[in-house]
Amino acid sequence: MSNRSTWTAGLVLAILVLPGLGAVTAVAAAAGPGLAPHAALYHSGPSHTATQSTNWAGYAVTGANHSVSYVHGSWIEPSAVSCPSKGYQYSSFWVGIDGYSSSTVEQTGTDTDCQAGVAAYYAWYEFYPNPSFVISKVPIHAGDTISAAVKYVNSTVGFRVTLTDVTTGKSASHSAKVAGALRNSAEWIAEAPCCTAFGSVLPLADFGTVHFGTDVTGVPSTNDATIGGTIGAIGSFSASSIWQIDMINNAGTQTKAATSALTPDGTSFNVTWKHAGP
Repeated sequence: MSNRSTWTAGLVLAILVLPGLGAVTAVAAAAGPGLAPHAALYHSGPSHTATQSTNWAGYAVTGANHSVSYVHGSWIEPSAVSCPSKGYQYSSFWVGIDGYSSSTVEQTGTDTDCQAGVAAYYAWYEFYPNPSFVISKVPIHAGDTISAAVKYVNSTVGFRVTLTDVTTGKSASHSAKVAGALRNSAEWIAEAPCCTAFGSVLPLADFGTVHFGTDVTGVPSTNDATIGGTIGAIGSFSASSIWQIDMINNAGTQTKAATSALTPDGTSFNVTWKHAGP
């Protein structure tokens, strides 16, 4: 993912986020942890392959090149649990096409950040490698239900991203063409954005637990995608194409964010903060 810049008290915070997962390690599939307050939901979900990333947690579904045409997700915007009095921390929640194993990402989502002791919430979109933009017409608050989608329209229009705050009813859409987009993955992600001036992943803000999907948000047909003309929830696709991603620190010694198993209907999951990293 991305290259996102936000203005705070007259200061530009340039958040340069690299596309894709970088080094990904495939490990044996395992059931995710049961996580309060919705622990009963997250068990005995569809099978998948578990992976690790230094900046992503959540789920990806992969397909052939030019096969992914739509992704839709929903989540409850989490509160910043604690913000240190100094410094900045970041956490992003989004849906997108591409980026798992390609150099572009077409995405839209929200942030729960910590800016010198103060929690900040906002929406954004990005057609990486182009810069990202804050969606000022859709204010975001902790506890809001968010619905977001990315659609490949056609070669003339390119991609269209739409983000809706279901709680307030405010919505925005943006379209752009992205050169070289492979359309070979769909993602539902919690992220520690990247990078500092030295290329390091930025510290992950403590968001507690973020809940994705219909079973928690009540938003229908999430989390789903259209891949190779087939429409379905995450868990409806081939097990070999479903990737459950845990976020680890750069050294590989700590889990920064843990992803639960899918719910039995294959639509929903959560991600829980563990450590700021990087």
